[in-house]
Amino acid sequence: MIESVSHYPSVHMRHRAAPLLRERDVYLAHLLEKGLEPARVRCVAAFLVHIVHLLALDRLREVEEHEIEEASNRWIEYQSPQRRKTGVAAGATPKNFVRIAKAWLTFHGCLTLPSTSAPGFDLLIDDFRDALTSKRGLSPATVHSYTKRIQDFLRWASSWHSNLTHISMNDVDRFLRSKRAKGWQLATIATQCQALRTFFGYAEERGWCRPGMVRGIVSPRVPKYTDAPKGPSWTQVRQLIRSVSGTLPQDLRARAMLLLYSICALRSSEVSGLRLDDFDWRNETFTVRRAKRGGIQQFPIQYEVGEAILDYLKRGRPRCGCRHLFLTMHLPYRPLGPAGMWGIVGKRLKQMDVECDHMGPHSLRHACATRLLRKGSSLKEIAEYLGHQDTRSVAIYAKYDRRSLHKVAAFSLGGIR
Repeated sequence: MIESVSHYPSVHMRHRAAPLLRERDVYLAHLLEKGLEPARVRCVAAFLVHIVHLLALDRLREVEEHEIEEASNRWIEYQSPQRRKTGVAAGATPKNFVRIAKAWLTFHGCLTLPSTSAPGFDLLIDDFRDALTSKRGLSPATVHSYTKRIQDFLRWASSWHSNLTHISMNDVDRFLRSKRAKGWQLATIATQCQALRTFFGYAEERGWCRPGMVRGIVSPRVPKYTDAPKGPSWTQVRQLIRSVSGTLPQDLRARAMLLLYSICALRSSEVSGLRLDDFDWRNETFTVRRAKRGGIQQFPIQYEVGEAILDYLKRGRPRCGCRHLFLTMHLPYRPLGPAGMWGIVGKRLKQMDVECDHMGPHSLRHACATRLLRKGSSLKEIAEYLGHQDTRSVAIYAKYDRRSLHKVAAFSLGGIR
């Protein structure tokens, strides 16, 4: 396989001499089949030679993440005739060592991920998750949020208790105090309390816990509208979008995402959930699955947004069978999650020295809402546009922009260019 990406006999010899030749060849063939350029496959092949040596792999086995991290640290100091060749590549970094090792081991089903389970409580969590979906009809985003919060609590509680009936209000209070001490805001504590009440309410119905737990979990009072909406000015938003003018795949992806956040005011989970089938190019509309309450909303494909997405589809999106719109740039290609999207937005806002408390995509959603209000849109129109059920969720914008409460014109998001 190495012969198809390199013409140097010395490279062929090093590749064949290293352990797990067949397992490495199969993976390299997979990368070529997926459309990865030969130069990048050659770089991966060079890394894999070091990876099998530094992980002491003479056969495939389960490998934990900390082993890969330790191997990458040794790789920095690793001296060998082969290392000089690898070091020539611009991508010869510990970060790429870890990324390639994880991708190769995942391909062979040999990467052991750290456990996120709560020992002894896994079945209860699974049952709770199913109930949220089937009985309460909550959106996938809310189900995921509640489940992760309960996993976090039960993982903490499992250090002292192995049975839910042993958990008391004192445990809940200690958990919340510990999170507050670590810097959790009151709003975050209140959301955690809501998740705990929902869980213990269901647990009490099933007879899993002590009675009365729900009544004892009281959310802290969170003052409303103590701060102005967190977000850049519209001028800064325009500068941000103009700054992404490159033609590299990651630039095309970033521009399309920034426009969806800024003009359509979508949440991260809503953008990451977009699929190719959601876009009706003939009728110039696209479908959004709202993160909260699980609603469906149709949006017109605004000109700048549509052009940016088409550019990304034609010249930036990897060729693969995945139907999600936004994908990672490296194999194995997979949907880009909210965390990755946060980094794309936050990194660029920091480079611009924008001063706002929240540097991620949600700050652009706030900027869009403020822009709509200042252009004369009513609170009802803004609430509908942002996917809220009523105007109370957007009333904060009115408090901090009273002069724009009256309607002065039809709203427009022009001026991006």
